[in-house]
Amino acid sequence: MTQIKIIVGSKNPVKIKASLQAIKAYFPNTNVEPQGVDAPSLVTDQPMTAAETRQGAINRVEYCKKHHKADFYIAIEGGVEQNQDGVFTFAYIVIDDLKQQRINRSAALPLPEIVYQKLTQGEELGNVMDDLFGTENIKQKGGAIGLLTQGLATRQSTYEQAITLAMAPFIHQDLF
Repeated sequence: MTQIKIIVGSKNPVKIKASLQAIKAYFPNTNVEPQGVDAPSLVTDQPMTAAETRQGAINRVEYCKKHHKADFYIAIEGGVEQNQDGVFTFAYIVIDDLKQQRINRSAALPLPEIVYQKLTQGEELGNVMDDLFGTENIKQKGGAIGLLTQGLATRQSTYEQAITLAMAPFIHQDLF
C-alpha cells in the first residue's frame, strides 16, 4: 500500500483530523500518516485581520518544511475580521508539497458583537466561546462554528472542506 506522510503545523487534534480526512478522501487506497507539530505562526494568538491570519498559516507551513520531511505540509490558521458585512471568523489553509504552495480560505462564520468586543480586548475566540457557552476547550472540539450552528458545521468540517478545495491544483496539476 502506498503511503503519504503529512506534517500538520499544529498539534490541535481538530486540525490533524481535518487534514487526514481531506487527504484520505483524495487517496482512498493509501495509508495517510498525519503528524502534528508545534509550528509557530509568528502572529498574535488571535489574528484579527485576514492578512495576519494568512501570514500565520504561511509561517507555520514554512517552519514545517524547514524542520520535517513529508509529502504534504498543511497549516491552518484561524482568524477574525471585521468588514462592511459584520464580524467573522474563518481560517486560512496553506498546503505545500515542495513543488507548489496553495492557499485557500475557509467559509466565514458571523460572530456576535459581544464576542468581537472581547476579542479586541485580547482574548482568544476559543476562550470567549467557552465562557459564553459554558464549554471547556471548545477549540479542540467543534469550535465556535459548532456552537453557533448547533453542530451542523464544526471546525473540522469547515477545515476539511477548505483543504479539499485547496487540493484541486495538486490533483489536477496539468490544469494549474
